[in-house]
Amino acid sequence: MSHGVDTGPHGAAAPVPDNAALAVVTALLARLNRALVRLAMLALILTALVLTYSVVSRYFFAAPTDWQDEASVFMLVGVTFFCTAHVQSLRGHIGIEALAGLLPRRVNAARLFVVDLVSCLFCAFFAWKSWTLFYEAWSEGQTTSSTFAPPLWIPYSMMAAGITLLAIQLLLQTLVRATNKKGAP
Repeated sequence: MSHGVDTGPHGAAAPVPDNAALAVVTALLARLNRALVRLAMLALILTALVLTYSVVSRYFFAAPTDWQDEASVFMLVGVTFFCTAHVQSLRGHIGIEALAGLLPRRVNAARLFVVDLVSCLFCAFFAWKSWTLFYEAWSEGQTTSSTFAPPLWIPYSMMAAGITLLAIQLLLQTLVRATNKKGAP
């Protein structure tokens, strides 16, 4: 089982695309992913501050807040989904490596290609359904059932955008694997 990021010599697990167009799109997505990870770091710190404020205000001042739970959950949804494409670009997701060591190199490469392709298709379906949820929440003005009642399109939009980026990352990795020359790393 692999728990860490299995990176190459330059800190990137993904092979460099031979195709110039794929290389440009991959570089642009990498820049977007890095920006989103930085934003997610700030959101995670802000979430910790919001939850700390909530505890302090309830404990010391007996002043309950009704907004902190939903605000924190919304930010954590964004953090989770906006970081998935970056983690995938590093091949940092947990994977079972029992087969990888037993299979011949070519068979393992085919297995990875099929896994990336199936994952891409699943994420594309998930993205489509997420954008559908976003549209319904937006057009119907759906809110949470709390007294704070923030609009539900906020977490749905972050979920949809994040899973769309993950699907694009998987598509790029699949295309790179399919188009790179056999001798390329």
